[in-house]
Amino acid sequence: MYKNIIFDVGEILLSYDWKGAMIIAGASEAEADELGSFIFGEPLWKQFDLGVRPYFDVVDDMCVKFPQYAHFLKEFLTNVERMPKDRPEVWKEVHRLKTAGYGIYLLSNYSQYMFETHTNNKPFWQDVDGAMVSYMCHINKPDEGIYLALLDKYKLNASECIFFDDRPENVESAIKLGIDAVCIPDQNTLMTELRKL
Repeated sequence: MYKNIIFDVGEILLSYDWKGAMIIAGASEAEADELGSFIFGEPLWKQFDLGVRPYFDVVDDMCVKFPQYAHFLKEFLTNVERMPKDRPEVWKEVHRLKTAGYGIYLLSNYSQYMFETHTNNKPFWQDVDGAMVSYMCHINKPDEGIYLALLDKYKLNASECIFFDDRPENVESAIKLGIDAVCIPDQNTLMTELRKL
């Protein structure tokens, strides 16, 4: 039924320990919890992913907007390699599916700085046929434009694709475009879905 599998990156191919990274950067546990409760939905965070401004200009704006966190926020946003955690079991399944003949694609919201830092030299790249990341096209999921950019760039037929993402709104956008999509709450669910394929 499917010829291509499309993966989000965050909480799909990689997991994140953002709280631990904040604490290493100098936050207390309470500060990390408080900032983590809203920072990833903050409009400035979306500017990171859109890639329309220099990354560290947005970091500076973050520190100005949230001065109570500035003592660790810049450290956290500079040393972003502390955040991602590998998912080697998932990568093995991706390799199995690639070997079985599926096309493997990435579709993710990410700044260029974070994306390159988080994914550099990860083994799953050997199985990836293409990627569309928000900073490349200046469009964030769930905007349909980023999905269409991926389909157009690699000449993919939506009806021949399945997409895995951890956010319901991103899954809904894919479905509206005729891409089968599954919302993934955790790694075990993802492993089950991949083994079905």
